Formats: sequence, C-alpha cells, structure tokens
Amino acid sequence: MKTRFIILWAGILYSLTACQVSKDLALPAPQLPANLSAAVSDSISIADVPWKEFFTDARLQELIDSAVNRNYDMMVAVKNIEAAGQVLKQVKWNNIPTLGVNITASTQRPSDNSLTGLSLDAFGVQANHIEDYSANLALSWEADVWGKIRNQKKSALAAYLQSREAKRAVQTAVVSGVAQGYYNLLMLNAQLRIAQQNVSLNDSTVSMIRLQFESGKVTSLAMEQAEAQRLAASELIPELKMNISLQEHALSILTGRLPDHIQRISNLEQLTIPKDIATGIPASLLNRRPDVKAKELALTAANARVGISQAEMYPALRLSASGGLNSFRASDWFNIPGSLFGVVGASIFQPLLQHRQLKTQLETARIEREKVVLQFRQSVLTAVGEVSDALTKVEQTSERETIARERVTTTRRGTESARQLFASGLATYLEVINAQGNALQSELNLAAARRSQISAVTELYIALGGGWK
Repeated sequence: MKTRFIILWAGILYSLTACQVSKDLALPAPQLPANLSAAVSDSISIADVPWKEFFTDARLQELIDSAVNRNYDMMVAVKNIEAAGQVLKQVKWNNIPTLGVNITASTQRPSDNSLTGLSLDAFGVQANHIEDYSANLALSWEADVWGKIRNQKKSALAAYLQSREAKRAVQTAVVSGVAQGYYNLLMLNAQLRIAQQNVSLNDSTVSMIRLQFESGKVTSLAMEQAEAQRLAASELIPELKMNISLQEHALSILTGRLPDHIQRISNLEQLTIPKDIATGIPASLLNRRPDVKAKELALTAANARVGISQAEMYPALRLSASGGLNSFRASDWFNIPGSLFGVVGASIFQPLLQHRQLKTQLETARIEREKVVLQFRQSVLTAVGEVSDALTKVEQTSERETIARERVTTTRRGTESARQLFASGLATYLEVINAQGNALQSELNLAAARRSQISAVTELYIALGGGWK
C-alpha cells in the first residue's frame, strides 16, 4: 500500500513538473534602415579588433590599461558581477530540500483543573509537572510543479549575464573617454605650439613695422594694430595652457590616479588613423553592443519574473519529513529504539484571497516585460543612430581635414608674400596683419579638424560595439 502511494505521488510530481504556466515573450526582430544596411555590409567589423590593436599609440594604451584596471566605475561593475554570481549560486540550490536540526527540552506544570491535569489524574499519572525532551532532523521540499524554481534560475542567470554586459558597456565608455581625452590633449598641444609660433612671427612683424614707423613710412596706427595682433595671439597661450592642465587632470582621474602630468606623443600628426574601417553586417551590431545585449537579457529576466508571478497563483506542493528521539524523561532520551519517532507528510497550499496581491503582482510583471521590450527597441534605435552619426562624421571630417590642409598651405604662402611685399613697399601693414591672422586661425582649425577625424573613427569603433575586448 505504501509503495503504491509513493509511486502515485511520484507520477503526479513528474506530470506536474512538466507544466508550463507562462509563455515567454519572444525578442522582437529589430528593423534596420535600408541606407544603413547598404552602408554596413562588410563581413568583418573593426569592432572585432581588440582595443590594444585598434589604439596603436603606446602611451594611449598605457592610459587605457590603467583606466580599465583602476577606474572606480569599472571596479563597481566588477563587484556587481560578483554579487550577481553569488545570487546565481544560491538560486541553484532552490531544488535542494531544506534540512534542519532541532533540539528542545521543556518542563510544564499543568493546572490541576485543566484538561491536561485532569487527563493525568484520569490515567493515574502522579506528577506535578510534565517533561519533554526531543532531538530531530526536519526535512522539507517544495516540488517545482509550475516551473517557479526554473524561472528563478533563469532570472538569476540573466541578471548575472546582464552584469557582465554592464561591465563591458562601462569599459567601452571608459575606453572611449580616455581616447577622446588623449586626442583632445594632443590637439591642445598642437594649438599651443601654433600660438607660440604665431607670437614669434608677430614679434618679427612688430619689429619690421617699427622700422617702417621710425623711417616715417607708416603711422603710429600701424604700430598699435601690429601690437594688438601680437597680444591677440599671446592671449591664446594662457588659455590653452589652462585647458591642457584641466584635460590632464580629467584624464588622470579617469585612469584612477591623482591629477598629474600625462605622458604623450609630441605631435598630433604622429597619431595614425586606421585605414580599414569595415563596419560589418547590420545584424551583427546587436551581438557586439553590450548595451543592446543587456536589454536582450533583461527580456529573459522579465519573462522569468512573469513565470514566477504566475506560479505563485497555483497550488504549492510541499513534502516534509522529520525523525529523531523523543522522551518524557531525560534519562530515557537516548534510549534506542524506544525513543525513536518519525513523521512524513505532504501538503498542498492553494492561495484564494490575498487582497488581489498575486493578481496585481502578475499584471505588474507583464507590464514590466512590455516595458523591457520597448527599452530593447529603443536601445537598437540608439545603436543604429550612433553608427549612422559616426559614419557621417568619418566621411565629413575627412573632407574637412583635406580642405583645412589646403587652407593652411594657402595662408602660409599668403603670409610670406605679404611680408615680402610689405618690406618692398608693395603691400600695407593691414595686409600683413590680416594674412598672419588668417594663418593663425587656419592652423588652429587644422589641428581641430585632425582631432575631429581621429575622434570620428573612434566613435565609429565604439558605436559598432568595440572597446570591451
């Protein structure tokens, strides 16, 4: 009889544990614009290149390596992974029965007029108190009938994988921030050298105009305007030095160090730009971007939470067993087998009225799942927009740098021609001052254009999902 009872329960458990009370919501297929699909069609992508191969400057590599290992946002992300890993380990034990040990000793002096006291008298027990000594092991197990424990595992695993993707997203942001700061620092250095050279050129122009003034060929107005031009160029120097120091401090903090001087190459022109900027096929973008992958995992977790909430509304089957030693006298406590006892039981609990809490919990979980779907679509849209912007910047900044270089060549020739013509009396001092002003501005713009082009390629690398490998 007992054997048939056990087999019956085993069959019921097997059937019920195969039940699925909730249906997972599938990940929506992202729609990519036709223009991006046409532009992004290579079989490989620069995003597959590890950052140490993409950024070839040794000093920049040192800065990024320091940031990856010492940046506090990165450290927090690592701790989040460790915490999620601990939760995942714990959830894996949810299928294991709980086991506890219980040791009790009690004494009771019942009232003579109470049911217990009268019962003792009726059975002829002459005692003014009752003792009870017990030591037992208690085992309890809840059958995963509706997949609640399975969904708890799925949710914990998705949260763990999400924390890893979050770390990767933080790393891409840190890598991008260090690279962009380094490029900005090189641009400021270049602009500082240009300003200093222009001040030297203006010094010689002021000296030249002074000789013309002393010989009566120009008025004092020429001297004043030449000096004003020199001061305008000189004014740039302290501002650029200040910006350089601020950028160094920002980079130091980003790399987890106290504000200090940043070692760097001496010339912006020494920085190489990757020639091969293959972008890969559009669909692969979703697998490379950590933020998009995190949203995809969030949907897995949301599906699991819906399953957990729905399982809470169905009957819960619990099995329990306990056994040990029990005696009314301490001297007989460990008298075996006389003190041995055992209890086996099963219960089914079906929630009925709980102020609609379970229904609200389920509907809220479903709404949260729909929100995650919208957030996933938004992340895809953002990713596509960033790639499109980066592709446009790469194309336009390259054209801008070409034009800026031509302008620098032209203004340099113009400055030299104006100085020679002024020395021979064939040009006015205003033409010299204008030529030098144009040359200064064109060279500053060239440094900014060079920096923008390098930054655009880096933005494309990050937008495609690079930087975390």
